[in-house]
Amino acid sequence: MYALSFILLLSLAPFGDSRPSAGEGLASLLTRQQYEQLFPHHHPIYTYEALIKAAATFPAFAGEGTREIRLRELAAFFAHAAHETTSGWSGAKGGPYSWGLVYTDEQACLDGHCTQYNTGGTSPYKPVAGKSYYGRGPLQLTYAYNYGLAGQELGLPLLENPEMVGKDGAVAFRTALWFWMKAQTPKPSCHDVICGKWQPTAADRAARRTPGFGMTINIINGGVECRTETPAGKDARQERIGFYRHFAVLLKVSVEKDCDCKGMGTYGN
Repeated sequence: MYALSFILLLSLAPFGDSRPSAGEGLASLLTRQQYEQLFPHHHPIYTYEALIKAAATFPAFAGEGTREIRLRELAAFFAHAAHETTSGWSGAKGGPYSWGLVYTDEQACLDGHCTQYNTGGTSPYKPVAGKSYYGRGPLQLTYAYNYGLAGQELGLPLLENPEMVGKDGAVAFRTALWFWMKAQTPKPSCHDVICGKWQPTAADRAARRTPGFGMTINIINGGVECRTETPAGKDARQERIGFYRHFAVLLKVSVEKDCDCKGMGTYGN
């Protein structure tokens, strides 16, 4: 078992009182006021109500373990969602980390040229003619096979209507939480990793895969960000870490001293 070392990041300004009790739902952990402080420029579909509604489908999300574990998971999930949907930059008003959850759709694909995502691979979920399966939602759900599997497990017609993910806030958050909570072999779920429920195998240890935020980067985009030192890959990785630490400050929760995935063996994604 790996023991994580944590540091406490202290907020420089009051963030409101939050004394959640496990099992009471996400609303007991995060108030509407806090959500608006975390995402002051969020897109209109990404409402607090949409998040709470979606989280009810996944009661284990930010619902297991101590208060600190629950808040840490919330900071980690928000960090990835903010990175995937940010419109911030270094000189942005309020700082670059104030601009998460701005975009609903993958901006580079709006002209319809991202046809590489229109594949079901070896899965039974085949693309529907005329539909595009580029990134949508807080964690940018991509590929027809992911839309198909998520749609089946959530009871939504996402293969036939992938646009739902970019237009309905509750659907958007549900697909993001679906990905967050789901283990896809050989990868563990981000939820299990950040909560400390995942235990590395001997092969994981040999590949330097250990619990913590860095491992969630590895799960989501390790092949692009963890095994490269190109400026783009490194910047993306550091932005995720920056968001994580930013949200941890606001949520008043400790995070790992080492939040990076550099040096971890990846899964080829």
